[in-house]
Amino acid sequence: MKKQFLSVSLVAALTFGAAGTTTTALATPSSSPVHHVPSTDKQIVKRIDVDKIYKNIEYLSQTPRVAGTDSEYKAVQFIKKQFESYGYKADIDEFSFLSYTDPNLVELSVAGFDEEIQANHLTYSVNGDLSGEVVYAGLGTKEELEKAGVTGKIALIQRGSFTFAEKVLNAAEKGAAGIILFNNADGELNGTLGGANDQYIPSVTITKKDGEALLEKLNAGVKLAASLKIEGAYTGEKTSYNVVATKKATKTIKAKKSDIIYITGHHDSVAGAPGANDDASGTSVTLELARALKNLPTDTELRFVTFGAEENGLLGSQNYVENLSDDEIKRTIANFNLDMVGSKDAGDLVILTNDGELNLVTELAQASSTRLNGEPTPYGQGGRSDHVSFAEAGIPAALFIHSPSEPWYHTPDDSIDNISKEKLQDVAGIVGTAVYDQAKIEAKEPNPNHKKGEKVKAPHLFDEKEIR
Repeated sequence: MKKQFLSVSLVAALTFGAAGTTTTALATPSSSPVHHVPSTDKQIVKRIDVDKIYKNIEYLSQTPRVAGTDSEYKAVQFIKKQFESYGYKADIDEFSFLSYTDPNLVELSVAGFDEEIQANHLTYSVNGDLSGEVVYAGLGTKEELEKAGVTGKIALIQRGSFTFAEKVLNAAEKGAAGIILFNNADGELNGTLGGANDQYIPSVTITKKDGEALLEKLNAGVKLAASLKIEGAYTGEKTSYNVVATKKATKTIKAKKSDIIYITGHHDSVAGAPGANDDASGTSVTLELARALKNLPTDTELRFVTFGAEENGLLGSQNYVENLSDDEIKRTIANFNLDMVGSKDAGDLVILTNDGELNLVTELAQASSTRLNGEPTPYGQGGRSDHVSFAEAGIPAALFIHSPSEPWYHTPDDSIDNISKEKLQDVAGIVGTAVYDQAKIEAKEPNPNHKKGEKVKAPHLFDEKEIR
């Protein structure tokens, strides 16, 4: 089904209209809007070479780039060399983080159960090799576990109501030897315990179908004994990297330091996924905008950064922002964050802010997309990418992404074959012209929506479950 959007006239009215304006009805334009593309926009768009973006994605997505691995370091060196080929001095900032290595073996067998069960693990699940009686303990509350008598046994627990980590810790406290966690919806159950903990016990996940079949046996009075094995899981310290290239302002006001604008993406990917869209696409657009903007006169400093360990919890951007000086944070006026911007099978471009409020980034980008495409790119609320680290430091920031996301998100099919040059060109043009509109040398008008603006909500469009 085609996704429904807010009316252009409604978005425009709420975004660009006078404060306090209330719109009670959607207006339908009688004809396509006529828009004029200024010469400066044409200059930026002409400088963007989508084939260069595509080739960089192709190189980066030859193999997964998991944070802390040799493949990530190889990607970092490539990104650095690309920045340097454009005339930048590129710096590599390294940082340490606690990393989880997935197990190489996860097995579950249940005596007295005819069907073969495919088991999975939760991120931060611990190794173990154990056997025991299977008992059902509901959702895994302390009361349910106590009533079930799980000491020395394997607890069968249903997903829902509270976190996986709480369920595992509750079961460990009540003396369970291990856990079989089954889904409450169709399909495989993939999840995380959120971090390492010495109190965790071996835990595997299974489908709703298999879980309900086991429960049916138990309810019929059948005694079930299971063997559970997890091998190769490891939690330890690793090193990841951020790559930074800076374009200093070519002209500044006397006795005043220049503003700073960031264009960012993350270069790491998840295990098993080449990460062409997530996020070689954002990294490659960041590289191309650095090239396109390099020799243009600006009164604003532009910083181009690709972050590591985004998939581990925004660790690279958090580390970077935490190490900015108070003066740098004060001077930073915008972060344009690019994540998953090239998928041919994803929906349309949206702009997401951490709080769902208008800020300078949304204002500039909606203005540029209106100039280029005749209508503003819709915006809404969304986190889960590196713009959050900037927003939490009080910096106007927004994520550029397509919604809904592609069906092959975080899979081996996230390859160059599924990348759209048209979408890459569109987002590069919108962000590039938006950034230069603010950074070019001329008198700047005050931005009325810089701090806060009216809020436009579109849950059907900006539900994060659709996006990630």
